Amino acid sequence: MLTGLNVAVIGGDARQLEIIHRLIELDAKLTLIGFELLENPFLNAAKEKMDDVRFREIDAIILPAGGTNGKGEVESLFAKEPIFLAEELIGQTPEYCVLFSGIKNEYLKELEKKTGRKVEPVLERDDVAICNSVPTVEGALLLAIQNTDITIHGSKTVIVGFGRVGMTAARAFSALGAKVKVVSGKKEDLARIAEMSLEPVPLAEIGEAVQDADICINTVPALVLTAGVLSKMPSRTFIIDLASKPGGTDFRYAEKRGIKAFLAPSLPGIVAPKTAGKILAGALVELLTDLLIRKEKLNLWNCEENGSDSD
Repeated sequence: MLTGLNVAVIGGDARQLEIIHRLIELDAKLTLIGFELLENPFLNAAKEKMDDVRFREIDAIILPAGGTNGKGEVESLFAKEPIFLAEELIGQTPEYCVLFSGIKNEYLKELEKKTGRKVEPVLERDDVAICNSVPTVEGALLLAIQNTDITIHGSKTVIVGFGRVGMTAARAFSALGAKVKVVSGKKEDLARIAEMSLEPVPLAEIGEAVQDADICINTVPALVLTAGVLSKMPSRTFIIDLASKPGGTDFRYAEKRGIKAFLAPSLPGIVAPKTAGKILAGALVELLTDLLIRKEKLNLWNCEENGSDSD
């Protein structure tokens, strides 16, 4: 149970609804910010505007999977007006307050540094990322089917990166009969790719790997599909970039060449928000439980200190 924990949920998409439901079940006290357009009201959860929230009473803040943009704006599907995560507001929270976000971008890193409030990137946890890779790859399959005129079976598919999402993508596309090449800069990854009966490609040879690609899936959060690489790619290739914004593709040059490229970092929230929300909720409950224990210990310590002073 999370009784006694004050949590602010700020913005987000349908995934946040599953998180809210779960936290209400566990008796957390919830403040919802950026949910004015949500028709279905939540019992035991108060809708508030950012400026009306008493942040000094907030123990934890839950942000969307995408966190904020570079200016601190929080994406919210249900908000009437833009929401900004301002330093002065976060600075009002208790020192033990934690901000939970899917990812930690430069804005959140700077906010963490200036306010001293920890930012926890939930999607970077292995357990969450591995589970979340399933709806991500299902979404990629859907995009590939919708945006190509060939079957996945027999397609020449190049997957860039062999992390948690890349591995799931390689397995899924191969299982459907695609001819899969996987690009990685790590020798141990290349060995595992070969062991999986897929074609391993060193990162230095990525240009050669995409020369006949029908589908190219990037999972690396760095510019790997450069203009130089894209110049070797057929114009028919469909690119699905699953990396966090701004992705790993030179989208300007892709458009210039007539290559269709789709940046899709939030596919789980689009294709399977209920499942993706439950995955995030499970991790958040564990993290919030630990935070509640720390809060109770801190309160107990403060009471003992105050009691000693009165003696």
